[in-house]
Amino acid sequence: MIKEATLNECEVLVKIIRNSFRDVARRFALTKDNCQKHPSNCTSSWIESDIARGVQYFILYVEENPIGCVAIEKPSAAVCYLERLSVLPEMRGKHFGIRLVQHALECAASKGTRKVSIGIIDEQTELKEWYKQLGFVEMQTKSFEHLPFTVCIMEYDLENSANNAFYPDVHK
Repeated sequence: MIKEATLNECEVLVKIIRNSFRDVARRFALTKDNCQKHPSNCTSSWIESDIARGVQYFILYVEENPIGCVAIEKPSAAVCYLERLSVLPEMRGKHFGIRLVQHALECAASKGTRKVSIGIIDEQTELKEWYKQLGFVEMQTKSFEHLPFTVCIMEYDLENSANNAFYPDVHK
């Protein structure tokens, strides 16, 4: 079951996000010193700030246990950002991430957006390939002065019917 999170679930979200991104932080040697805004450093104030500015968080429950989450932000009428996709390491490989992405895409489509955009660590090639299998397309790579890695911007086109073959129910 996937439910929209409220401020009451702030600590649940923090726990899921931090635990889910810990292995990525280790792999890429990301710390509070060199990458303060990496999700492995998530705090309740991040979640509170996100929700206050309109970011929607969703929590995936399995047998009443929170095991994953995803967030969407709508910065413009045409685009939503998919953020904080997190599945606890012990629950990976069971398609829970796919369910969360599908939920985010459906939510974005219901808001009338045309595209869903994500930013990932460009060097995390297996994650990039996973998103490609879901219909996301690599748009560009960017370097940011405050990040110790290159960011790959990927996009899912909600209006392209060929792109939506994986998620036929997302189509408007």
